[in-house]
Amino acid sequence: MDFDLSPELTALQSSVRRLARERIKPRAREIDTTSEYPQDLFEAFRDADLLGLCLPTELGGSGAGILGLTVAIEEVAKYSNTAALMLLLTRLPIGPVLIAGNDDQKQRYLPGIATGVLRAGFGLSEPQAGSDVAGMRTRAVPDTTPGNEGGWVLSGTKCWMSGVREADWYTVFAKTGDPASRAHDSITAFIVERGWDGVSVGRTDRKMGVHGVDTGELLLDGVHVPAANVIGEVGGFRLAMLGLNAMRPIVAARGIGLAEGALMYATEYVSQRQAFGGVIADFQGIQWEIAKVAVDIEAARLLTYRSAWLADQGKFTKEYVPYLSMAKYHATELAVRASGLAVQLLGAAGYMEDHPTELWYRDARQLTIVEGTSQVQLGLIARGVLAHDLWWD
Repeated sequence: MDFDLSPELTALQSSVRRLARERIKPRAREIDTTSEYPQDLFEAFRDADLLGLCLPTELGGSGAGILGLTVAIEEVAKYSNTAALMLLLTRLPIGPVLIAGNDDQKQRYLPGIATGVLRAGFGLSEPQAGSDVAGMRTRAVPDTTPGNEGGWVLSGTKCWMSGVREADWYTVFAKTGDPASRAHDSITAFIVERGWDGVSVGRTDRKMGVHGVDTGELLLDGVHVPAANVIGEVGGFRLAMLGLNAMRPIVAARGIGLAEGALMYATEYVSQRQAFGGVIADFQGIQWEIAKVAVDIEAARLLTYRSAWLADQGKFTKEYVPYLSMAKYHATELAVRASGLAVQLLGAAGYMEDHPTELWYRDARQLTIVEGTSQVQLGLIARGVLAHDLWWD
């Protein structure tokens, strides 16, 4: 059993850490304040060949896999969860295509992700169907237009989509069966291009944190989608779950990085802040709080690296879900605790924009919600124990 990263991943970690310190750290506050998309950081990621970490080399990627992207995001998230989200979006929308897409779809839509020529979005959630994705109302009906036989016509609204304005294409899930059905085989995944008639961006959201990457609505008004853009089989809703399962360690990495950044900053502060004839770090109560978060960071990293290792082996089916969900749950809840502690250790100063602690605190809250809330993860873990997928005997 070897807990060390490979030489290749160690080199990746070192190069991304340097990029994060030099390019991302100085920009984090400005991005948060202006909410403008940081195109310069996207270009920095492109130039550093970080946009295709999860893609195999035959599709223009580096073949670093989910573990490679996890390592990179952990470094970036120490300073900006917006930048970390930009890297996450190089994998989330393409997951179903990687898992079940045909060769033509992969060649048309994936190499451009690695080069930065194309960006993508993931359309699953709807206003009345967040965690309850089976309640979606977006419809796909057979296209009866002459010449488009075998295709589909999509209508509906997707919401809370990250990167919705920047995306060139979207993975969209829609009901192809009975609209009232909650069966998984009534939902299908499609590739929808931004430039097609009937595709538009609706309102964008005013968010508590993670400013700079827009979150908003994708409007589908009678969009004609050719049969060639069905991902996998009609009725392949399982793709959504498999895609999200594989994403758990990547979201977890955002939490670990944020927790690390917050704890390091707060530790430096209390080591220098004079109080009561010494420094704040002299107090045992402060030391214990720092120690507890440090333990949790290392536990979260072990859970997350293991889950990334599993996902890279294709082990993101039902029996592995508890391990993947543990990483996402523990790391994102940790981000909330660590950022809260950082604010508290700085006291009044931590509540002010003079320090990044309040930024981390706002950004952390997103992580326990996106791609499966903490409560959803607990349910998945519990089901795994009840089914003996996670068992110790």
